[in-house]
Amino acid sequence: MVEELVFDNTEERRKVRHNDTGWIEVIVGSMFSGKSEELIRRLNRARIARQAVQVFKPAIDARYSHEDIASHSGQTHSSIPVASTAELLGHILPATQVVGIDEGQFFDVEIVGAANRLASEGRRVIIAGLDQDFMGKPFEPMPQLLSIAEFITKTHAICVKCGGTANYSQRTVESDQLVEVGAADKYEARCRRCFVPHADAPTLHD
Repeated sequence: MVEELVFDNTEERRKVRHNDTGWIEVIVGSMFSGKSEELIRRLNRARIARQAVQVFKPAIDARYSHEDIASHSGQTHSSIPVASTAELLGHILPATQVVGIDEGQFFDVEIVGAANRLASEGRRVIIAGLDQDFMGKPFEPMPQLLSIAEFITKTHAICVKCGGTANYSQRTVESDQLVEVGAADKYEARCRRCFVPHADAPTLHD
């Protein structure tokens, strides 16, 4: 087995940017890949640096907490639940320097313009979310956010079937709904080889 060690100097490059310049960071991957955990880590570092931070989550996501964003590993961070991008923008304070957004795939497409606007105002915008839906297709609006982001981080989980690198979220319950909020009760992390597209699955529990 060969391990790849990749040097990521993203944080180092962020340090040399001018203080009045905003930018967008997007963290994407499958479920159980540590996206929210990485988002929380960056938000905590910003707070330690005495930066003014505001954090938001879609109100639809109440799996672990209604008020907090939470990782599958149990880490949490206080946040403001919102039902739309417009509501999110209405909460932004003039002094806010860092805006964190979890589960970006659950927001309406207006989140793309909002992220650009916030970054153009000189704020650091950090968005975490699924880049693929349960069928393995691009999960809007995340692809659009990826296209306008200055910094992108791709996280991976461990395939529950073979232990390989997982890049897909396998739905394990019968549902054709694009948005089906859940965790280990409804999804598994799968690699390319073990992932079964929903339309091709004779039974999702195989």
